[in-house]
Amino acid sequence: MSDEVQEFAGSVVCSGVVLPEWIDVNDHMNVAYYVLAFDRGVDTLWAQFGVTDEYISETQQSTFAVESHVTWQRELALDEPYVITSQILAFDAKRIHQFMRMYHAKKHYLAATAEWMNLHVDLRKRRVSPWPDDVLHNIEAFSRQQSHKSLPAQAGQRMKVATPEWSIEDYFGQ
Repeated sequence: MSDEVQEFAGSVVCSGVVLPEWIDVNDHMNVAYYVLAFDRGVDTLWAQFGVTDEYISETQQSTFAVESHVTWQRELALDEPYVITSQILAFDAKRIHQFMRMYHAKKHYLAATAEWMNLHVDLRKRRVSPWPDDVLHNIEAFSRQQSHKSLPAQAGQRMKVATPEWSIEDYFGQ
């Protein structure tokens, strides 16, 4: 792990501080709370797009996460400040694929990443539905601001043991 200070990649969507109840027996932030912090970042980003609590109750439309991949890069400890950024990787009429990073807010090191696929859903039918035009416009505008940014190196990574002593793939030829 490098102590090199890096700039925040992506657009800052939220920040916070590691709370006492987030600390586990290893004396660092527990894995579940990284996901909670990232989820708060998703909610903040959605609000920028117009998907707020009011939107959900008035339209009976929301988003569902359908896939997520989290990586832990470096520990965060009690009372340490963090910043979460988001980068839109792709979207269409019903889906959005984003990549989030969590940084130590003062030291700027990368603490974790989260890649998400979300669907826009009609809650009455419990089915995927198109984004409303105004929300789609906001997603597009946010994405265009990031068009100069490259694909994150961690995006789309597959979990694997580099040189396994045993692998199920050996038995099923995958």
